[in-house]
Amino acid sequence: MATIAACQNLHRDWLASLAVASGGRTFSTHESHWAWLPARRQLVLLYPERISPAGIRPGLAEGARLGARSVSAWLNNAVGYSPLEAFGFHRGPQPLWMSAPVTALQQFSAAAAALDPAPAEISGPDADELAAGGGHPRTAWHLTARGEGKLTGRAWVFVPTQAEQRRQKEERELRRQQDRPVILQPRHESRGTATVAVAEPALQRKPAAGSLAGVFGLAVGPSSRRRGYGTALLSRAAAVAATAGAGQLAINAAPLGLELCTARGFELIGRGQQLRLDLR
Repeated sequence: MATIAACQNLHRDWLASLAVASGGRTFSTHESHWAWLPARRQLVLLYPERISPAGIRPGLAEGARLGARSVSAWLNNAVGYSPLEAFGFHRGPQPLWMSAPVTALQQFSAAAAALDPAPAEISGPDADELAAGGGHPRTAWHLTARGEGKLTGRAWVFVPTQAEQRRQKEERELRRQQDRPVILQPRHESRGTATVAVAEPALQRKPAAGSLAGVFGLAVGPSSRRRGYGTALLSRAAAVAATAGAGQLAINAAPLGLELCTARGFELIGRGQQLRLDLR
């Protein structure tokens, strides 16, 4: 079974990849690491080991300069969040991290779900973020579920390459050892208090054997629930992940997916914390 640390690292890597693919960036301030999602006008604080006001202030200032309308903070359950409350953050739904072997999920029918990199029905921020599926080597795949010719649900599958996993691990270790911004690649620029970096694609599509893949953004329309579309998306996601070399699939089942994921073989690994700040 995967660990909660592995799930949270995977989530952090997904958010960083999504930011870069959609025209955003990642940057670091004192003990704080951020992703800017321009399509949603959202700034994301990525799993700090502790909350440092000296890092939060310049991070929020950079977010305001970029035009952020909201800020979300993702934390390990062991991290004290009270310093964020002083900045106006409020607690959101508690993340529930679960995992399952890809083989267990593939026993369910995936007929209603398929790879769909550019569905015509999707618009707005969701459409802007479809660029995440176009990287080379490919690390993300967009799925849709359909019934009677209509879009009923969607999800992302994220499987970082072995080189990307190694790079991210090295960066996290550097961040623990050094209280300074960590450059994600040779090409970067400074913006005010933050070091901005844009991720370059890895050279080879080589996942670590049996590695962890993630399902993110899984959603089924209210009128289409309990009709097998969520199950089809999970099964198709498992098939895609297995083809990419992953052995386990992780998902944040909160707040609506706990019952579905439990019924389809996912086991609860642990809980996290999410806080939100509205800047409008």
